[in-house]
Order: sequence, then C-alpha cells, then structure tokens
Amino acid sequence: MPYSVYILASKRNGTLYTGVTNDLGRRVDEHRNGRGSDFVRRYGVVRLVWAEAYDDVVEAIAAEKRIKRWHRRWKLELIEKSNPDWQDLSSQLH
Repeated sequence: MPYSVYILASKRNGTLYTGVTNDLGRRVDEHRNGRGSDFVRRYGVVRLVWAEAYDDVVEAIAAEKRIKRWHRRWKLELIEKSNPDWQDLSSQLH
C-alpha cells in the first residue's frame, strides 16, 4: 500500500500544512470537509500543492517529520520545483 507525504496551502505563498496518509484522495477530502486537523480548518489550508509517494510507512513518516522541521523557504522551494504555479493537484487524484 503506498503512503503519501503531502503539503497543503491556503493560497500561493500562504499558510502551509504537511501531513502523511495512506489514502491521499480521502485525506484531502477530509480536510476540505472539516474532518481533518483543527489547524487546516482554522486557516483554510485545503489546496494540495505537493505530494510524494512512499512504499514504506516508516520512510513516509520520517519524510513528513523531516519536512516539518524545514525552514519555510525550503518548503516553498520544494513546492515550486514541481508545481511553480501552485495549482491544486487534487484533481489528478480522482
């Protein structure tokens, strides 16, 4: 089963949220419907702007923790390397 580390944003260069899940489509839907984290609900962080798949849950969790410790600038560079227009990538999930 693949696991995903993902970054949500409220808007371009807006508030960011990093998470890990075993079902990215379901998790993004949960965030959008207010069933995700309180932080996401409070700040409207529902645009999927980056994701990376892992086969091993331990590796996925380690990657999530590593990214959460990064400086904001590094996260912005990670997003812009693969998604320079900050498009919502969730439409590619379904």
